Amino acid sequence: MKVLVTGGAGYIGSHTCLEMLNAGYDVVVMDSLYNATEEALNRVRQLHADEVAKSDGSLKTKELKFVKIDLLEPEKLDALFKRAKDEGAKFDAVIHFAGLKAVGESVAKPIFYYENNIAGTLNLVKAMEKGDCKSIVFSSSATVYGDPASVPVTEDFPTSATNPYGRTKLFIEYILKDLYESDKSWNVILLRYFNPVGAHSSGKIGARPAGAGESGGAPLLDIGVAVGQRTHLSVYGSDYPTKDGTGVRDYIHVVDLAKGHLAALKKVATNPGSVVYNLGTGTGYSVLEMLAAYELACGKTLEHVLADRRPGDVAVCYGKPSKAEEEMGWKAELGLKDMCADSWRWISNNPNGYDPAP
Repeated sequence: MKVLVTGGAGYIGSHTCLEMLNAGYDVVVMDSLYNATEEALNRVRQLHADEVAKSDGSLKTKELKFVKIDLLEPEKLDALFKRAKDEGAKFDAVIHFAGLKAVGESVAKPIFYYENNIAGTLNLVKAMEKGDCKSIVFSSSATVYGDPASVPVTEDFPTSATNPYGRTKLFIEYILKDLYESDKSWNVILLRYFNPVGAHSSGKIGARPAGAGESGGAPLLDIGVAVGQRTHLSVYGSDYPTKDGTGVRDYIHVVDLAKGHLAALKKVATNPGSVVYNLGTGTGYSVLEMLAAYELACGKTLEHVLADRRPGDVAVCYGKPSKAEEEMGWKAELGLKDMCADSWRWISNNPNGYDPAP
């Protein structure tokens, strides 16, 4: 399969591209680099080359191509798909990661989010149609469950949203479902995943520091604290109705999440229609539990302060991922210890993320 990955230079996208290359896919990354860097893709290429070298010939080198295009540039999008079709090498599927993703920022800049995420997706699917590509795997989020009445949440739970970011995800889900209902030649897989953390075990790719503090309270992404660049981290909300007062989330290792997208690509090739899957571990951890596990991984105490709740956050959200295992053969394999150890390896080796030391 030839697959276009929008937002492929980002945190989840880069890990997914590596898994795809190692699985033999032809991968083209499209990214505006608004909140990403091409250095991530350079490292993906090197990690893939390392895997090929270790494989004794069983794994063939795949080229990772990159084009810098913004979803709000419809002419360039159309040209990308038309060129691929005209060359007789049209895209078989799209994995759609690209989009703004910070809850707090979305509350402050809702129009910015609606324009980028929703208008950008409309531009994408129109270009896909022109390029005769009608299979899409969408990077949705468990935020579409809003403030669930109970946990664990399953795919048939009512959907809602508590912030503009979540509403963009929910609206895009409706758009893609409506698209399928209007034209059954489309195949749509909506992946609702929970809180991705961790990094590749090599310590070569991971989350950029720019994402710190926007992860639903996950200290794993607060890079500056762990490497001594900031004095403390903030735990947003300590008065939730949970066992320790902090928010409870279903944290999932980013490599497990990447493998979930490979499972979705295999599923979309079977013409499944329009389907939804939760990708998570099915276990909820509080922010303070996560913090304690991370302190064990890095061998130091991480100073923290209890801050006010952030607008749009909910108390508890974790899912039931059994449908993904039953229908796609996917199940999270890495636990909390792996998440923390791999994250620490990444941030200790790359305290400035992909940027050189100042």
